[in-house]
Amino acid sequence: MGRSLKSPAVSPDRPEKPPAASAGTRAASRGATDGAPGPAPIHLRPTAPLAERVLLPGDPGRALALAQTLLSEPRMFNHHRGLWGYTGAARDGLPLTIQATGMGGPSAAIVFSELIALGARSAIRVGTCGALAAALGLGDLVIARHAICADGTSRALGAGERAGADAALTEALRRCAPGAREGTVASVDLFYEPTANRPRGAEPRTADFASSALAVEMEAATLFTLGTVAGVSVACILAVSDTFSPDGARRRIEDGALLAAGERMGAAAAGALGG
Repeated sequence: MGRSLKSPAVSPDRPEKPPAASAGTRAASRGATDGAPGPAPIHLRPTAPLAERVLLPGDPGRALALAQTLLSEPRMFNHHRGLWGYTGAARDGLPLTIQATGMGGPSAAIVFSELIALGARSAIRVGTCGALAAALGLGDLVIARHAICADGTSRALGAGERAGADAALTEALRRCAPGAREGTVASVDLFYEPTANRPRGAEPRTADFASSALAVEMEAATLFTLGTVAGVSVACILAVSDTFSPDGARRRIEDGALLAAGERMGAAAAGALGG
């Protein structure tokens, strides 16, 4: 069983001694799948083996919360730069790593690139999004099959107009989260859209995607693009944390509801990675 959120927290600044590597972590702990030593990561400082399957929340706090609910005896994988990560046994008994990426495409690209170099072979983003579809409410779950590349990082990585999730992993995610909406999201660079220079009467930029995307977020396009280039399976499930009125005013989810939604999407994602 995973650890309850009421259990003592895993300390982010007292990493434990790394456990012995198992089949699911052996290649990653070597730093390369062929046994040759790979370059040391710069931004991640592993203190436990990396599992070949990874959950990628943006928020370090969500990484901790998911580690406490999804992992048996979670151990600190990384705490460098405040990017908390944990490795432990998931409910299927196999190793799973939960590693925060930070906010936005640039940070996600750094973290995921280093995870891939260390041996990650499949990953699911478990993050938040702002609803564009009127039918979506706070706390609803969204599975992203494609991401509109409206950000700079995915374009710098060579993406076109859209980036796609891995089909097989997304199908597994759909089976584990049958109530989630599925479709396209828009990946952008800005969380707070500036209004000072917007022409009078002009709609907020989120309206640009209202007819083509269910929601807006910041990392999926980058992660999909990196996964495609590296041959790593990547999928994405999101919890709606914000809704917008027609004039762009934002309504934010309450902390308790966000925690509950995070637990639901984390359980679904862990189940999908378990096949």
